Amino acid sequence: MSTQDSAAQDSAAEPAGETRAPAPRPAFDRTRQVARSGGIGWVLLVALLLIAAAGGMLLIPPERAELYIMALLAVLATVGVFSLFALASGIFRTSSKDDAPTALKAVADGAFDGIVVTDAGGRVVYANAAYLELIEADGTQDVRPLERVFIGEPEVSEAIYRLMKAAREGRRHQEEVRIASGNDAPGRWLRIRVRPLGADGRDARMAVWSVADVTRDRDRQENVFQDLQHAIDYLDHAPAGFFSVNGAGDVVYLNATLAGWLDQDFARVGSGGLTLTDIVAGDGAALLIPRNPTPGEVRTEVVDLDLKTAMGRPVPVRLHHQIAFGADGVPGVSRTLVLNRGRDDGTDDMQRAAEVRFMRFFHNTPMAIATVDKFGRVARNNPRFARTFTDTMKDGNASILTLVAERDRPALEAAIQKASEGQGDIPPVEAQLVGPSERWASFFVLAVEDEDRDREAAIVYALETTAQRTLENRINQQQKMESVGQLAGGIAHDFNNVLSAIMMATDFLLNAHKPTDPSFQDIMQIKQNANRAAALVRQLLAFSRKQTLRPQVLDLSETLSDLGMLLKRLIGEKVSLDVLHSRDLWPVKADLSQLEQVVVNLAVNARDAMPDGGKLTICTSNVTASECINYNAKGMPAADYVLVEVSDTGTGIPQDIIEKIFEPFFSTKEVGKGTGLGLSTVYGIVKQTGGYVYVDSKPGNTTFRIFLPRHDAVAEDSLPKLAAGEAPAIADAMSAAARAEKAATANADLTGQGRILLVEDEEGLRALNARGLASRGYTVLEAGNGVEAIEVLEQEGSVDLVVSDVVMPEMDGPALLKEVRRRYPTVKFIFVSGYAEDAFAKSLPDGDMPAFLPKPFTLKQLVATVKESMS
Repeated sequence: MSTQDSAAQDSAAEPAGETRAPAPRPAFDRTRQVARSGGIGWVLLVALLLIAAAGGMLLIPPERAELYIMALLAVLATVGVFSLFALASGIFRTSSKDDAPTALKAVADGAFDGIVVTDAGGRVVYANAAYLELIEADGTQDVRPLERVFIGEPEVSEAIYRLMKAAREGRRHQEEVRIASGNDAPGRWLRIRVRPLGADGRDARMAVWSVADVTRDRDRQENVFQDLQHAIDYLDHAPAGFFSVNGAGDVVYLNATLAGWLDQDFARVGSGGLTLTDIVAGDGAALLIPRNPTPGEVRTEVVDLDLKTAMGRPVPVRLHHQIAFGADGVPGVSRTLVLNRGRDDGTDDMQRAAEVRFMRFFHNTPMAIATVDKFGRVARNNPRFARTFTDTMKDGNASILTLVAERDRPALEAAIQKASEGQGDIPPVEAQLVGPSERWASFFVLAVEDEDRDREAAIVYALETTAQRTLENRINQQQKMESVGQLAGGIAHDFNNVLSAIMMATDFLLNAHKPTDPSFQDIMQIKQNANRAAALVRQLLAFSRKQTLRPQVLDLSETLSDLGMLLKRLIGEKVSLDVLHSRDLWPVKADLSQLEQVVVNLAVNARDAMPDGGKLTICTSNVTASECINYNAKGMPAADYVLVEVSDTGTGIPQDIIEKIFEPFFSTKEVGKGTGLGLSTVYGIVKQTGGYVYVDSKPGNTTFRIFLPRHDAVAEDSLPKLAAGEAPAIADAMSAAARAEKAATANADLTGQGRILLVEDEEGLRALNARGLASRGYTVLEAGNGVEAIEVLEQEGSVDLVVSDVVMPEMDGPALLKEVRRRYPTVKFIFVSGYAEDAFAKSLPDGDMPAFLPKPFTLKQLVATVKESMS
């Protein structure tokens, strides 16, 4: 191969632009012989046909031979005449050795690259002069295919195998191989290609090979690569840092100098493992995010900020940041030169140190700061400003006025105008920010003390106050709800006294009148309206969380299933009901009747929101402490809850009133179609049970979510038990009023004997209660408050039972109970009150919970409770 290598090297060494001299050897072409053999075959075929025709004539009878001979001659004459016309017009051409396309063949013969054509068996059919010169063939007998030419080159064997496989499969393929040269000469690079000669037939089984010497091209590429390596080496070890960031914020290049300053690992660069925020301290990365793109613009900015090392240590730098925008305005990869301003070069540069301190103060302040011109266009800003307002200002308008809602823009614009005129003491502007969510900010505007105010007329400090306003609104709402609750509880207490007197009086009237009396129905109407008023008062107490609850351990699946039939009757046939229960639902502890009232109120509201029909869905599920964050339930601590979701497909609740729906007497229904206490009752009952209620609403879907605390029976059993003989706790006591009502129904004899001390500050109500008890055979002593009750006991001695109000002047019920227990330990006690037991339970002696009768009550309930307590 040494002679071949020399020939190829001589060919590669020709100067560019020169024309190769004609090849000394003629091209090898086996196709000429193939063409000549094809013409003789046609001649032999025609001769055989003529001999067959002559033989056939011998078999024809003599009398008919003349006719057949004339017919054959006519046919031959016709074919001959047609052939003459075809030859004259060019339709037929005579075969000759020059019929091949001589122009194309000349191109192949004189090509610079070696070209060889092989048949299906791998034999050479054609080889041009360049190929013959490459293999230094001595003659036509020395023409060899490529696999035989490089048979002694182990480095080329694998490439030749892949090329031959592609030739057999009729595919195109290309390889570049290096051929070693002898005599210490440099090796050569050859590019070898193979392709099928044609698409089908005999041509598809033939392959065209081309061999080109690309040594000069490879040397040129190697030189370019070495130059590039030198340039990268120069850039890597330059005395300045350099990095590049793509549009996604990934660092795609970091030179060695900057990597050394920041102690960063090169393995993270370019793989997405190192981002801009990993090397820029604080919010400084926001300054490098492209803003207000202009198609085709190349923008260069000078930015002073802190980079940070892998350990978080700040490095003060000055960046020359360049970024190019495409024709569509999309930013390309950035190019950033980094100058280290914190390196100790042995000089005492006080100005540089001062600039670094100011830069850190300016960039790390929690306030967004920007300088603007008199029209509000932003000239410079700190990272906090860029991070807070980039999304708002990225649409191409860099005016700070576009940050605030349209109604607040005139105030901010006026403040900037005052600053541009040099005025001071400009009051801050509280404005709502634009955007999908409600955000607020305070803007403080100061004048710039500079003669050139065309570019920077004012400094604007922006402090976002969204969280503060949200907290203030929440506190205000909570205080308002508590105030309304206190008011509602106080009103309910006073109403209970009035209603107790009315209900007691109607009982006396009903006892004095027969059903046939004309006045009996009027008295019944008074009593029914008094009962309705009592129900409204109970709702007010529910909202104020001062009603009496009798909690018990409940399985919500059973509770809601039992309530299903009632709900279906309430919502009607137009609304479908779907109740979905979670498996293994945790127990809760709540008042059954009050919890049912919650579900009923929500179902009725849902029905009213779907006048044309719809779907009501009630779902239950367990919510663990770790899952609470998924519900964005503000104010609810993380714990285990049982969730009740009540969803409807109604009209939804407008967002401007959704914060008011739990307020008492607030209603969106027409006058006379609602009291406005339905949702406030839900709110009060859930809160008093220790749960939380939230609402999400949009047109077509409103969902109320009630979170009830999970009941832990083990924890409850671990609580200290009451000593023997002590009264049961509030949570386990049965309502005295309920027991009395049951006793009154079961046993009509409510008479009794004994001395009763009745303590009530409402004189009219006290008189009616005393009259009712006296009518049942009891001896009644009366007192207006606790002090008078003690005086009566001192004068009259001990009594069998004390029936006392809770809230009274001078001495209230709990104080009276303590004093009576001290003097007369065996005296029985009954509390009556318009408030719940929980409101005064903390004021009672430990373990001492007397019977309780909530106001308003009827005469039967009073005497039944008294009789049960004295029995």
